Amino acid sequence: MRSTGNRLVSQAVKCERVAVTDTLAKRRLRLWIRLLRITRVTESQLREFLRAHESTMPRFDVLAALHRADGELTMTELSRRLLVSNGNTTTVIDRLESDGLVQRTPSTADRRINNVALTAAGRRQFTRLAAEHEAQVDEIFSDVSAADLDALEDLLRRIEPFKKVGAHGLDG
Repeated sequence: MRSTGNRLVSQAVKCERVAVTDTLAKRRLRLWIRLLRITRVTESQLREFLRAHESTMPRFDVLAALHRADGELTMTELSRRLLVSNGNTTTVIDRLESDGLVQRTPSTADRRINNVALTAAGRRQFTRLAAEHEAQVDEIFSDVSAADLDALEDLLRRIEPFKKVGAHGLDG
């Protein structure tokens, strides 16, 4: 009788663990959906902001990556940093180059490789737009206190999925 009782208790504990796990799994799923929704709404607001400044998110991202590089990047390195294909990067660079914001130069070591860098006009435009972009982001998240930011940064650092799967090339 005792072994039957122990078995029932053991099964009850296993069922309770599954129920807790299911609940935790559902909470994690809701967290993912909330993070995705916040990201999408924020990106939408920033796209509108950039559109009002006659820019786009891809243009801004390319200018930001080149600004952070503080010099030339190969097209491949730029694509890697942006986590997009070379073809997507080329399309954006073509437009930025025609607007006089970036300059492409062939590599002296290998003519198949193109380097790209901000022009003086590109650096000026990015610096101005980046300051306004920062103010826009600050406004979007104005209800988040310094203590909230510290807690969120710590939590997000612990759950960054790319740390678990070994993704590389993110400038975060």
